[in-house]
Amino acid sequence: MQALHIHAGPKALAHIRENGLRPEHIGVIPGAAGGPKGLILGPLDRFIFGEWLSQSTQPVDLVGASIGAWRMATACLNGSVAAFERLEHDYIHQHYEPLPGKKRVSAEQVSDAFGHSLQAFYGGRIGEVLSHPRYRLHIVTSRGLHILHREYPLATPLGYAGAFLSNAVHRRALGGWLERVVFSGQGAALPFDAQDFRTCAVGLTERNFMPALQASCSIPFALKAVHDIPGAPAGAYWDGGITDYHLHLNWTVPTQGPERAIVLYPHFQQNVVPGWLDKALKWRHGATPFLDSTIVLAPNPEWVKTLPNGKLPDRKDFMTYDRDLAGRVKVWNAAASAAQQMADEFSHWLQNPKSSMVQPL
Repeated sequence: MQALHIHAGPKALAHIRENGLRPEHIGVIPGAAGGPKGLILGPLDRFIFGEWLSQSTQPVDLVGASIGAWRMATACLNGSVAAFERLEHDYIHQHYEPLPGKKRVSAEQVSDAFGHSLQAFYGGRIGEVLSHPRYRLHIVTSRGLHILHREYPLATPLGYAGAFLSNAVHRRALGGWLERVVFSGQGAALPFDAQDFRTCAVGLTERNFMPALQASCSIPFALKAVHDIPGAPAGAYWDGGITDYHLHLNWTVPTQGPERAIVLYPHFQQNVVPGWLDKALKWRHGATPFLDSTIVLAPNPEWVKTLPNGKLPDRKDFMTYDRDLAGRVKVWNAAASAAQQMADEFSHWLQNPKSSMVQPL
């Protein structure tokens, strides 16, 4: 069964018909939030960054939120294939036991453990990320405003309730509660038009790399917010997926002339959902002109049904398997290994990129 589905916006589809798809055509690679679902993209990441994209020389903007930020930062490390293999291993084997006398793992405990894992992963190597000769990293976070400016036991749940209701009325209204803050390396400009949502751009440095990346992965209530990141506006910072779940952004890559570029998006589904609070709002899941120059590489939903438990890995597996670490590791390893078929099919398609095999977004 075919594992990979390729979807393209109208400008991207026209580009494929005229030029095919070569590594020098790529201008942006986004990395979505989505927790364990991102494990399905490991083989694609290793192929794209380790084999294919290395055949070109143009600068590429890497934009990530949550696990997508972890993936995109990993792409900037020397020896990215080995780094991606370690990311996959470390993510699959993460495990948290409640402290003595406690029934549940606390958000403080998870945050502390995650901070240590990031230090072990990137310690001594941040310079590699920030000085990559081609890749310009952009880490997306969400900064709380007003009642969400600081994390409090009672005020924070109330603030997120207000954010949920406001977002249901209009996505822009979410900007009254949360601000998109993007940490960009090498002085790079944002590769998207940020007028769609309240946005602040901050330089990514050795000093703020770790807290920015941890903040981008800090799911509310599951982890603690990261407060007062150096070089950025004061406040509480949470998961970048809250404001930009799948990075449905107005990409500003050139669409004509010799600088014409494509947004190549390895994703775990076809739909590019704007914000985390939009997951249940199906009318916001469709494509818009923001994605006109985007190619989405996504798993075939029928192929997904052949994976263990008939689905992608997800956060519910932590509860399903509870303390059965070996059981969860076995299932997640099986899904990640099966995803090699997606990378193989993409590699094969690139040898003869027929537009007839591409579906519209």
